Amino acid sequence: MRIAVLLPLSLASLGLAGTLSAQQVPAEKPQINRVTVELASASGQRATGTIVLSPDNHGLHLTGTVRGLKANSEHGFHVHENGDCSAADASSAGAHFNPAGSDHGRHGQGAHHAGDLPNIKANAQGEATVDLHVTGLTLGDGGRFDILDRALVVHADADDYTSQPAGNAGSRIACGVITRPEPPQLPAPPATEGEEAAETTADTPAN
Repeated sequence: MRIAVLLPLSLASLGLAGTLSAQQVPAEKPQINRVTVELASASGQRATGTIVLSPDNHGLHLTGTVRGLKANSEHGFHVHENGDCSAADASSAGAHFNPAGSDHGRHGQGAHHAGDLPNIKANAQGEATVDLHVTGLTLGDGGRFDILDRALVVHADADDYTSQPAGNAGSRIACGVITRPEPPQLPAPPATEGEEAAETTADTPAN
């Protein structure tokens, strides 16, 4: 009799432990393969653009176009620490993304902020084509150098890669937040025969 009582209790305890373990494990977020950032104008300028970020073997690949720039101009381009472009001058995006606390500099050469990117250059029509491979940054892994929920910012002037703390690149003329893409909407499952019959009955007028 004693064994018969203890066995159900043990099984119940195991079931409860399994339930608690399932509740404690957070749902795994889907891997990010691509993020599209829409750059909106700031500081009364007309610069706008679209930048696509995708992970590659050594960091991130950034491609896209920035329009509304001065002809044949050069502009600082950075990842900023806050995913907030709400201020008219984009100051809400905060400082350059710099989790290591480094000095400002040129990407890939000596000390530099993680968010320091190469300058972008506009053509005679005021359009800059972006095609950059950036090492050391990640997208959506939750690590120290993850730039998800931060901002991309284009500046009015070229970054000189030397002046502290931000390269003397001038005002912020375009800003866009790097956000996780919305999951695709799955189609509704087809109705079963029973559900179709119920709908038909409901639609039939009473005599």
